[in-house]
Amino acid sequence: MKSLLEITNLFKKSNVMNWKTASPIHPKNRGIPTPSKKFNTSCEGCNICVEVCPTKAIQLESPQVLHIDYGACLQCGECVSHCPENKLQNSGFIYVFSKHRDLLKATYKDGELIPKKELPNTKNHDDFEKLTFKNGFLYREVAAAGNNTVECELNASYNSVFDSEREGVRCVASPKHADAVVYSGPISGKMAGPLADALAVISEPKALIACGTEAVSGGLYQMGTIPKDPDLYIAGDPPRPDVSIQAFRYLMGRFPFSFQEALHKFLSSEK
Repeated sequence: MKSLLEITNLFKKSNVMNWKTASPIHPKNRGIPTPSKKFNTSCEGCNICVEVCPTKAIQLESPQVLHIDYGACLQCGECVSHCPENKLQNSGFIYVFSKHRDLLKATYKDGELIPKKELPNTKNHDDFEKLTFKNGFLYREVAAAGNNTVECELNASYNSVFDSEREGVRCVASPKHADAVVYSGPISGKMAGPLADALAVISEPKALIACGTEAVSGGLYQMGTIPKDPDLYIAGDPPRPDVSIQAFRYLMGRFPFSFQEALHKFLSSEK
């Protein structure tokens, strides 16, 4: 009976994630908050969304101009659920990552996104891409005072659906064997030193990857000392396994992506 089941499985369709057809939109996830179609008609600037945001990721410059720092957004949906006139919506947009921190900040005028121009790669981005494009990279994960949710999702990235190792991306026990450091958490005073030490022993070119909203901005907490500006920012509390892997693919040059352009394209298609 067991042998028959194994033979049957050989002919079944694979459940492994297809990264070429993966979408930045997941309708079953809240995703990031975005202005709804009602925003440009009747927002009166009540500031409730600003007040309920636990990380102060939302700023209302005027009833017409809204700023959202998606690098600080927990994707908790509080702003959406408390808006009395349904001016905000849960978009389902989950690909919130960039090589540049400023590009995770969005400005909306009359409900329309004002997209920022994509910034060029740094020399380290280019060097790391050349190193990893073909064979992938190894990383050492550092839990810098996080709540272990990022670690749980990174562990899930190795299951048979996401299969991170298929992309050549694998966690190793020592930074001496790694090409990058992936860290989670807002970096407490006691973890700033170990994080810096882990990065220091890796030879160039190397990458520092901020994984999770707390690592990107501190989230609910004050941001600690970062050894250098991260080469990749992955927001979300925590990021889904497919989001992290797709972000790694983006860092390696295997996935062309711009957060601002992708978000603008998605919002335009919603109209």
